Order: sequence, then structure tokens, then C-alpha cells
Amino acid sequence: MFDTLSDRLSATFKNLRGKGRLSEADIDATAREIRIALLEADVALPVVRAFIANVKERSRGVEVSQALNPAQQVVKIVNEELVGILGGETRRLRFAKNPPTVIMLAGLQGAGKTTLAGKLGLWLKGQGHSPLLVACDLQRPNAVNQLSVVADRAGVAVYAPEPGNGVGDPVQVAKDSIEHARSKQYDVVIVDTAGRLGIDADLMQQAADIRDAVSPDEILFVVDAMIGQDAVNTAEAFRDGVGFDGVVLSKLDGDARGGAALSIAHVTGKQVMFASNGEKLEDFDAFHPDRMASRILDMGDLLTLIEQAEKTFSQEEAAKMASKLASSKGKDFTLDDFLAQMEQVRKMGSISKLLGMLPGMGQIKDQINSIDERDVDRTAAIIKSMTPHERQEPTIINGSRRARIAKGSGVEVSAVKNLVERFFEARKMMSKMAQGGGMPGMPGMPGMGGGAGRQKKQVKQAKGKRKSGNPMKRKAEEQAAAARREQAAAQGGAFGLPAEQDDQNFELPDAFKKFMG
Repeated sequence: MFDTLSDRLSATFKNLRGKGRLSEADIDATAREIRIALLEADVALPVVRAFIANVKERSRGVEVSQALNPAQQVVKIVNEELVGILGGETRRLRFAKNPPTVIMLAGLQGAGKTTLAGKLGLWLKGQGHSPLLVACDLQRPNAVNQLSVVADRAGVAVYAPEPGNGVGDPVQVAKDSIEHARSKQYDVVIVDTAGRLGIDADLMQQAADIRDAVSPDEILFVVDAMIGQDAVNTAEAFRDGVGFDGVVLSKLDGDARGGAALSIAHVTGKQVMFASNGEKLEDFDAFHPDRMASRILDMGDLLTLIEQAEKTFSQEEAAKMASKLASSKGKDFTLDDFLAQMEQVRKMGSISKLLGMLPGMGQIKDQINSIDERDVDRTAAIIKSMTPHERQEPTIINGSRRARIAKGSGVEVSAVKNLVERFFEARKMMSKMAQGGGMPGMPGMPGMGGGAGRQKKQVKQAKGKRKSGNPMKRKAEEQAAAARREQAAAQGGAFGLPAEQDDQNFELPDAFKKFMG
């Protein structure tokens, strides 16, 4: 969603690279480019004005004028101001002292409230709670049935005494659900309310009546992140008519410009608490302003990546795999282990999304988006077509075995051969890393064994390279080296990363190809 904004900001900051000091003209030009980028992203005009004013004021201050690298200080200022307009600190749910905690969802029809109720229920279940979904949308056709299906997929309970489709009193259903939750010992009640295509008196009155009937601990306003500026207007209307405590952004994985996400917290004074960024029930998490700002500035989101890895990988399994890789040059690591690791990574989400959380990946996002996720499925099919003995001892796979495996998995024989070869190379590389040898072709890192010999060898080779004894020739060599350094600096990205690369000539690193097939 923020790709266009991220690209514009990166291009703006790249123009600041190499400047020892920033003049008034540099600051004004940078502020102008940032203003255009925010307006093109459909950010509300009052938010843009406040943002630019703060950036210009801080950029003219001591923190930039006395900095060793003014460009990096400006990037730091923009990052902090982005965090500010996104809400500042992460806002957590407030739970009732005496259960159940009542959470009411409000918003327009089509914002995704019903699906989001299931996502929130699954998220709370993962936090150790026992949620109950309540069907109070009794007007939209099949809304009650949809909530029941979503609740079943999420593995949470649902309270739906009325059939809906215009039948039943939503206020009474909401009131009765609290007693039902107490009797069945559910500690969180999520009330799914009806919406309208637009703001009207009936919508506001029904939402207010449900609010008064259940006295919710949290009222969450669900907004479609793809509707742009209108999301802010709708949020203001709900804030004034019913009131809400926090915002949930749905459809954050869409191709809209993202202005709603950057505007709504600043305009309404209510923070974004959750974000839904996919169609699956698992594509939902708490909203962290600092992490979102880092993504917009192409600094990555390593904390979220680590959290997802911690949810998927157990420490026991990780230690087991590490011991296999560290022993006998990794020969204990089999294709069964390789398959298990692949399936664990797949549970974390799509490879494109995972790579997008790494710093600097915005510059190659076209290549990342073109990754075929089905390659993982094809690799799994090849491994599963092998016998248990072949998975344990891949060295026995000869021509006839490859033909049988290829036929069983529906691929070419060459694909089986390539997989086995990649497995051996990947096992060798991972074994070297597990034993402290660092990445192949790279000197050992401080505190990690195995790399000292290569480091000394490289130092020795560097010493062997002498400068020419001819003064004219030596001067020409020094000028050529200086020209190369200037060219590299001029072509550098906004954060010291490589500049935009030609899509046609782009190739993934060899170490990465081993895993991608």
C-alpha cells in the first residue's frame, strides 16, 4: 500500500547524500518533495501541513546543523514525525477487571467487520483468551451465517440466537450475550454490529443503543484503508455520533495509496490499534506506529519478522536442527529436516511478505513480487515422492530413481537433479554457518570461529598488492580509484544501499538461489 510513498521519500533523501551541510534551500526543497509525496498518498491536508512544519522546524535546528551526517539526521526526523502522526506509542487493548471484556465493532457496510471479528477472535485465542463472537448484524443478508462460518474457521464460539436477514432485535441479542458469556465462562465478547453504505441516523441510533445496552470496554471503529480521504470523514462522523476508542484498519494489503492510515489517528485523536493485511484469518496483528514508519522509509520491520519466527519455530526444534548441522559436517541433516524447515517458513507467511520486512528490499520489490510461491510446493512434492531411505541418504538417488521421483511429483527429471544438488550445497553452507564459519566466501566475524584463516589469507593478499613505482602511473591509478569512489557515492541509495537496479539484469545472490529453486 505504501510503495509509491516509500519510493518518493527514498528518491528525496537520495538527493541529500554526500552533503556536508544542509542549506536553507536544501531543507525547503526536501520539504517540498515530502509534501508532494504525502499529498499524492492521499494524506489529509491538515496532517501534511503539521508534518511539514515540524520537519522544517527541526531540520533547521541544532540536531541537524551540528550533525556529522545531516542527511541521516533528516531521515531520523522524518521517521520520528511519521511515528507521531501514526499514533506514537502502540495502543493495547484494555481488559475489564471482571470478565467478560466487551469489544464492540462499528463501521460502514463493506469495511470488513464480520471477517475482522473472526480475525480478532483468533488473535485473542492465541493470547490465551476465550472469546465469544456475537451476531448483532441482523439486517445484511446472510451476515449471521457468515459470522458462524468465520467463527468455525477461527475455532472460537459464536452466539447467534436470531436468524438475521431482517429478523430479530440486535440490541436484545447484544444484552443477552453478556449473560451467556458469563454462564459459559467466556472472558471476551466481540459484538459484530450492522453497517450502512453511508452515514445515516438509523445506523448511528442502532450503534448507540447497542453501546448503551452492553457498556463496551472498547469500541473499535473498523475502516477500509482503501477508501482514502473518505475514511477520515467517516471516522469523524462515528466519533461524534457514537464515539470509539480505537481504529482497526482493514484491507491494508490493497493497492490504495495509504492516506487513511497516515491521517486517521492525527485527525480523530484515536490511535490505530490493529491492522488486517490479508485475506487469511492469520493476516492480522497489533498496529505498531514505529514499525509502520520503518516500512514506509524502507528500513524494514525486523521486529515483526522475529516475532513471527518465534511463533512458528520452537526453541527445541531449532536447537535440534542446529546440532544436526554442527555434527559430521551437517550429514545428519536430511531431506526430511529440509522439508520440515521449509514448511515452518511457509507457516510464517508468503516469502514475498517476509522478504519485504528486510531493510532495503523496497528497491527490488518488483523482483520480490514476481517470486513464484508455488516453487515451495513443487519442492515439497519432489521430496515427498522419495522413499524414506532416499530422504535419509540422498546420495543413492541415481538416474532411475530420479525418473521415478519426477514421475511421482509431476516435474521434469532435471528438477529432481537440481533439487538434490541445491540441497547438498545448502546443507554445506548452513553447516559452515552453524559451526561458526560465517557465510561462504566471507571472512569470519569477530567472536565466531572458523573464519580466522581466511581473514589472514585475505590480509596477506591485500599486502601483496603494491603501488606502481612510476610516479605518473601511480597518480593515474589514484585518480581512477577516486573517480570510482565518487561514482559509487553518486549512485548510492537513500540509506547507503545500492541504487535502483535494472530489472532485466537483476539476479538473486547465489546463497539465496539455493533455497528458492
